[in-house]
Amino acid sequence: MLISTVLTGIQSGLVMTALSGRGGLVFGHPGIHLDEEEEEDSPVVLLSVLAQHGQVGLCFYDSKDSSLHYMSDTPDNCDLHLLARVIREVTPHVMITSAKQERCMTRFLHQLGSNPDYRPEVVTYPYVDFGLEVGKQRLLSAHLPFLPASISESEKMSYLSSCISFDSPLMVSHLSTYIHQFINVQELRAVGALLKCLDRRRVGVELEDSSVGVPILQFHAYTLFCICSSVLQIFKSELHPSVYKLHSGEKEGLSLYGILNRCRCKFGSKLLRQWFLRPTQDLAVLHRRQEVIRFFTSPQNSDALSTLQSSLRNISNIPTLLRRMSLSNTKVTNWQSLYKTLYNAVCIRDTVRHLPQSIQLFHDISERFSDDIHYIASLISRVVDFEASVAENRFTIKPNVDPAIDEKKRRMMGLSNFLTDVARRELEHLDARIPSCCVIYIPLIGFLLSVPRLPSMVEKEDFEIEGLDFMFLSEERLHYRSQRTKELDDLLGDLHCDIRDMETAVMTQLQKTILERSDSLNTVLDLIAELDCLMAMSAASQEYGYTSSIRYELFSQFFRHPLLELCSPVFVANSFQSLEPQSRVKIVTGPNSSGKSIYLKQVGLIVFMALIGSDVPAKEAEIGLVDGIFTRMQSRESVSVGLSTFMIDLNQMAQALNSSTGNSLVLIDEFGKGTNTVDGLSLLAASISHWLRKAPMDLPHVLLATNFHSLLQLGLLPSSGLLSLLTLETAVDGDELVFLYQLKEGICQSSYAANIATLAGLPTSLVQRGVEVSELYRTGRSIKPVPDRCRSVVEKFLSLDLEDKDLNLQHFMKEELLPSAGELLNRS
Repeated sequence: MLISTVLTGIQSGLVMTALSGRGGLVFGHPGIHLDEEEEEDSPVVLLSVLAQHGQVGLCFYDSKDSSLHYMSDTPDNCDLHLLARVIREVTPHVMITSAKQERCMTRFLHQLGSNPDYRPEVVTYPYVDFGLEVGKQRLLSAHLPFLPASISESEKMSYLSSCISFDSPLMVSHLSTYIHQFINVQELRAVGALLKCLDRRRVGVELEDSSVGVPILQFHAYTLFCICSSVLQIFKSELHPSVYKLHSGEKEGLSLYGILNRCRCKFGSKLLRQWFLRPTQDLAVLHRRQEVIRFFTSPQNSDALSTLQSSLRNISNIPTLLRRMSLSNTKVTNWQSLYKTLYNAVCIRDTVRHLPQSIQLFHDISERFSDDIHYIASLISRVVDFEASVAENRFTIKPNVDPAIDEKKRRMMGLSNFLTDVARRELEHLDARIPSCCVIYIPLIGFLLSVPRLPSMVEKEDFEIEGLDFMFLSEERLHYRSQRTKELDDLLGDLHCDIRDMETAVMTQLQKTILERSDSLNTVLDLIAELDCLMAMSAASQEYGYTSSIRYELFSQFFRHPLLELCSPVFVANSFQSLEPQSRVKIVTGPNSSGKSIYLKQVGLIVFMALIGSDVPAKEAEIGLVDGIFTRMQSRESVSVGLSTFMIDLNQMAQALNSSTGNSLVLIDEFGKGTNTVDGLSLLAASISHWLRKAPMDLPHVLLATNFHSLLQLGLLPSSGLLSLLTLETAVDGDELVFLYQLKEGICQSSYAANIATLAGLPTSLVQRGVEVSELYRTGRSIKPVPDRCRSVVEKFLSLDLEDKDLNLQHFMKEELLPSAGELLNRS
């Protein structure tokens, strides 16, 4: 700590100078300037995973907030699709696994290494490092700053059991008979290997003493939800438009998250993203969120909304501040941010206490914002002198906190006049050619006599003055030690460094007090982030005219697409209903551009919004609990994947067929178009028949859009009450096709491909030829090719005798080529 203080003292370059005959106190050091504030380190994510016997246990550490996230043992297939989803979501920099691994993991790592767009560092440890007892000991010896140093091993294990759900056999093990009934073996095995990697790499504490461990400030459970967010445009990343930020990150484009994220603090935005990534089926959680949204969407509560939002703007990221405290790396701005956060947290608590306590979140904020918050805020207010800290760029305490520090500061402040007197006495004994002198104080060096450089002082030998020890030359002033300055060093000592050391000790004690109450601070942040998210969704609900949904069945009346309605001046609302046990499979037909894909996506979006607790864009809605949203839409080829578009379609369809349950929503758009027409139609018919043969309770809610009209016209599907046929209404006005975008029961009798081709701008002659060929094919008549004038011209040219002297090529071109070119132009 002393070394740290000394280095800080040198960097700040505080100099106290007393000028002879002038007096006064001058701060600054010749030739030494304040260093710019160092940049924050980039966050690092390390993921540890163990796959055995069809189960995957994993955990990861995020250095940004020193949090450890764990996922309970979860079944996965031989291709490890679930692990791939976690990696896409978490994007770890380092992936840790066992050297003894199953074939599926070896294959997965090989595929991961062949991806040119993303290649995390893969670290393999011996299988013994994934041992159960090893995992137990590493977890017990982990650096948890928020726990008292005197806590016993059994008490620590009790606490960890309350933080981590020890019921996954791949994460934890037989830690002891005390917790055996709670334990997940594979999950703790992964935790043990993760902690080993953290200790070896010393993530975030590379420059600290070896006794300082990597801090873990929070534990979080990690869950997944089956949904394809890119297809439904739940998230959409775009490059930042500023040329200065092209390489520093992305911004959110037009997406559901983008329009609902009205959060005032960064941690609220982060929590909202987590809600979007992991929707919930917990009715209690959904009810908790909706009652808050319902309260704030009421116009009479707008004042409370505005008051709370103004306080939320001043909430900082508490985990990051606590991490810096655990590493003794706090800056003045961190103390300011923490105090401002706690002050506004108290304001939020006081405001919420005047709101209805029947709302669970309001009750929790009123009760769980403990006195620790007020105590820490008042303690910081009494101890930290923010004005002086900003001026000196270091932690400075207020008067009356420590009498010893106050005494040293008084002595230091009185040095000005005292040193002026000393300088006057020193001047009396100096050479008469020296017009003036001053006594200065430099931290770590002490008191020095400073005199101006005379013109005669050219060489170093000229600097020697009898009775004085030359120290250094700076800015045309010579600095010496005299007998009196040495006496001052012995009498007063290094006051500045003493003060800094003592204030650093006070800061360390203050940090320790705060870290011991970090649980209360994290609770405050969690509740504030939840409040911020719900007020953000309330604001969006008010602006866009959303309504709340009651969860019984899948039913929505006059619902809209939340994104398209913002881009289109006119949007036609439709309804959707999927009740037990009828109409579970719906087939939507209609011309291209009639709105089939939009209808499917808006059904998926409205169900998704209900599962995060948000209001939905509908006149009336009842959205039941859905355990997954499976989609087959908008396949994208990628060289790194090595799959064709049709193969990607098949993979998506296979996941929907194999993984969907009676509580799933399946959205299929134009499946079967990527291969031969007959084969694609057959696969589509077989897939629908497979679902229709299921028991009603096991049949998912299926919404399918297709242009395969033969699917219905040829009777390829079995007759079933579970099947419903829908179409999007159109009208033909002369030769013009008009889209009405209104959903109704029935079947589309024509694809209107010629009308849509004309709207797209294809040449009229080409469209007419297409209609002609289509009619011939439909009636079974032979299709004759269009007479090819070019072929006859080529044949005539090849028959010419080019060696004939009487051959007139100009005549040939005029008679044969020019008429042909004119005819082609007329056709186009």
